[in-house]
Amino acid sequence: MGRTVGVAMLALVLAAPVATDGQSTDDIEAVRQAATDYLEGFYEGDEERLRRGVHPDVTKYGFFLSPGSDEYTGAAMSFEQMLDFARSVRESGTHPPPSAPREVSVGEVLDQTATAKVIAWWGSDYLHLAKYEGRWQIIHVLWQSPPR
Repeated sequence: MGRTVGVAMLALVLAAPVATDGQSTDDIEAVRQAATDYLEGFYEGDEERLRRGVHPDVTKYGFFLSPGSDEYTGAAMSFEQMLDFARSVRESGTHPPPSAPREVSVGEVLDQTATAKVIAWWGSDYLHLAKYEGRWQIIHVLWQSPPR
């Protein structure tokens, strides 16, 4: 029993966000908020949340499995395409169900750069963030659809 508790405690420590060089919990929470704005911006069709969490110079590239195929196809999405997608979600009312995955985890947070991960209905997104004029924003996204 004692070993199980020790392993569980170690897992919790290893899963916690890493702040180095005295980064504050405010920075960690700001990174988490940017990633959440990204996720919920797509889910809710909220362009303002995307504008808040994503830098206009973002690079987004991902890989998805087409129906009936075992080969991944790559696709890029610009900032404007992100906003267009959010707009179409809002206008069509095609929001994901409440049971759709909404996981946000923060990785390493330095003084200028950070990492985070989002798990959503479309798959897993690995985010790189940077601090612009004191505000954390996503500058790079690499994603893939769920594996079969």
